[in-house]
Amino acid sequence: MALRIIATGGTFDKHYDEIAGKLTFATSHLPQVIQRARITTEIALEELPLLDSLDMQDIDRRRVLASCTHAAESAIVIIHGTDTMRETAAVLGAAALEKTIVVTGAMIPYAIANSDALFNFGFACGVAQSLPHGVYVAMNGKIFAWDKVEKNRVAGVFEPL
Repeated sequence: MALRIIATGGTFDKHYDEIAGKLTFATSHLPQVIQRARITTEIALEELPLLDSLDMQDIDRRRVLASCTHAAESAIVIIHGTDTMRETAAVLGAAALEKTIVVTGAMIPYAIANSDALFNFGFACGVAQSLPHGVYVAMNGKIFAWDKVEKNRVAGVFEPL
């Protein structure tokens, strides 16, 4: 089974800009993450414009949906910012594609010590190949149906609705 990885940005893919003293986007970390994860499944990586999820608009969500719709693979992992992950998952869920789509991200950027990015990525890739068709959010070792999850901003975790 081949696996499609779609990069949309979010905290997962942010870089620390030492000059500006803030997190920004440059190139995606995903080629390095894929290599480091040592996944033996065939992977197709697709990079969409890298955005903070708070900056995502309807057109960006439609772009993610189009990528999923046109993907030859039936197992898809989307790297997404956590703040509006649920909104994008809702667009994908409403489309009812005959694919398994797992949306994941990170609370701490991949490039920063103690990041959850690599674990979340590997976990999402594993479950995308084993879950039935549908749309899911996978964060920190838990899987949620797209319409039964919310981000607890105080605790910094995802929880069932």
